[in-house]
Amino acid sequence: MRDEAAKRVELVFSLFDANGNGVIDSDDFELMTDRVLEAAAASDDGAKAAARAAFRRYWTTLATELDANGDGVITVDEFRPFVLDPKRFGPTIAEFAEALSALGDPDGDGLIERPLFVSLMTAIGFEEANVHALFDAFGPDAEDRITVATWAVGIKDYYAPDMAGIPGDRLVAARAV
Repeated sequence: MRDEAAKRVELVFSLFDANGNGVIDSDDFELMTDRVLEAAAASDDGAKAAARAAFRRYWTTLATELDANGDGVITVDEFRPFVLDPKRFGPTIAEFAEALSALGDPDGDGLIERPLFVSLMTAIGFEEANVHALFDAFGPDAEDRITVATWAVGIKDYYAPDMAGIPGDRLVAARAV
């Protein structure tokens, strides 16, 4: 795993631990889902349901694949070595990427405006300055928009262990796990 990917793993663990208790469990995913859906107030019910299903699948996949001792929680030691394994998580990440990026396009024009992008990403827990840096790295148009497809690909790239120098690396800031 590349150093950049290892840093992304550390950040993702800290974000998934939405309640800050040091482990990831189903309550963390419910909390994060609720925050994201609140930020996506203008999205239709279908997009919200798809996002909720994607978050639930993400948790189920993590629990199935990484909860080594079956205690219902995932520790950082269980998480680190495996979370970026494309064979285990590729389809789950793809579903998550499509659902999350669709929430950013409530009017269905294929474009995501910066304010909603920032709201969704900060609801997940990313630092606002880093979110703006990511949006800029995606190359917004003159009206400060990116495409849904650009964001979906960016999410998928973020979870790729062999990727470096990607826009998503701008989300990584010094954080303790």
